[in-house]
Amino acid sequence: MTLLSSSAPARADLRQRRRHSTALTGISLGYFMVLLDMTVLSVAEPALASSLDTTMAGLQWATVGYTVAFAALLLSAGAAADRFGAERLFRAGIAVFTLASLLSAFAPGLWALVLLRAISGVAAALCVPASMAMIAQLYPEPAARARAVSAWAAISGAAVAAGPIAGGALVGAAGWRSIFLVNVPIGLAVLALTYGPAVACPRGYRRIDWPAQLAAVAVLALVTDALIAAGAQAWAHAAWSSVGCGVSVRVFYVLERHSRAPVLNRALLRSGRVRAGLLAAAAVNFALTGGLFVLPLLLQQERHLNPLQTGLAFLPLTVPFAANPPFTGRIVARVGPRRPILAGLALLTAGGAALVWVVFADGGYRWLAVGLLMTGFGVSYALPALVAALVGAAPAGTAGAVGGLLNAVRQVGATLGVVVMGAAAAVGTGWALLMSAAVCTIAWFVFAVARPAETTG
Repeated sequence: MTLLSSSAPARADLRQRRRHSTALTGISLGYFMVLLDMTVLSVAEPALASSLDTTMAGLQWATVGYTVAFAALLLSAGAAADRFGAERLFRAGIAVFTLASLLSAFAPGLWALVLLRAISGVAAALCVPASMAMIAQLYPEPAARARAVSAWAAISGAAVAAGPIAGGALVGAAGWRSIFLVNVPIGLAVLALTYGPAVACPRGYRRIDWPAQLAAVAVLALVTDALIAAGAQAWAHAAWSSVGCGVSVRVFYVLERHSRAPVLNRALLRSGRVRAGLLAAAAVNFALTGGLFVLPLLLQQERHLNPLQTGLAFLPLTVPFAANPPFTGRIVARVGPRRPILAGLALLTAGGAALVWVVFADGGYRWLAVGLLMTGFGVSYALPALVAALVGAAPAGTAGAVGGLLNAVRQVGATLGVVVMGAAAAVGTGWALLMSAAVCTIAWFVFAVARPAETTG
């Protein structure tokens, strides 16, 4: 009798662990899908441009439509998760993301695709902060939560690694529209795995300043539009968008100044160490996403590789994302985040220089592989260390806010990378890659002078 009564709690505990593991798998797959959508499109660019008869500016909007919405709404998505319930917001975001992906596969034209990509970006912004809140609910004990977060974060490396290869295989086999269909079974699996009371999160009463949030979206969209128009030498269009951006900035400033729930936590931006870390994070995503935008055009249009060959050519870039993060974590724990961040930015600069050599000196695949490998190690060293550095440098009680701001700034960097490097690629791919190396060099110097990490180590 005693044996039976003691085994019952053990079986219940085992069932609970299985339910939590199932839910964590679903949450992680949701994050995988969000990140995969940022990389899988890169290899499909030439096929998409040919199919929809679009220009460089159209290709840029097909990419940044997603990142603009993602970046701008990340700033308030955490508050929305707290107010409406994280699991509700997560599941709604996954459902919308899945539907938008399905419709994207049948988009009749460029601007329909851009609109659907923007809707996907909104859905992605709802998912990311909500997923963190769900993990905290599932694993309230700190050690178990740390292991769960590590598993969740490791998925990002797999998504970046899988994106170009999966995109190349899909485009080669079934055309560019197939890259969006792959999200449908993943999304349905996420909804099934996260169904049930195990992930239920409490609802709160946090304020959300919707007018200020919309103004932030307008600022980012209009500055992106102005830069794309300038790159296409549509000067009148660029001028009108610049004026609209200036007005939106003023409206945003006034709304933020009088808001009881500001979109930006101004206390964070008073710290020079935090500002330097945010600049470094933007530079990393500028180099990574901008490179993923311009290099497939080089490989397919100038080097005449097919989509699958292009995806495989990116292997040296993607392998470090899957292999390096555990080592980076140990290095950060031993010496602090400062040195890994500086090493990562230096590797990004060197990788950009190697890629410039490939273009200007007509180098072969060996130099391309070296440049991609250094870029991959640079990103996988810098980003995990930047999270540690910024959380450590943030004022007390603002770790969550700085995490949201970091993710938003990274997406802004990604947007600018596509826009600025895409415009430079119209002159020559080498100049676009040179710009990437220059941005990372500037970020290295600013970070080194400001010492954004803690001073130990």
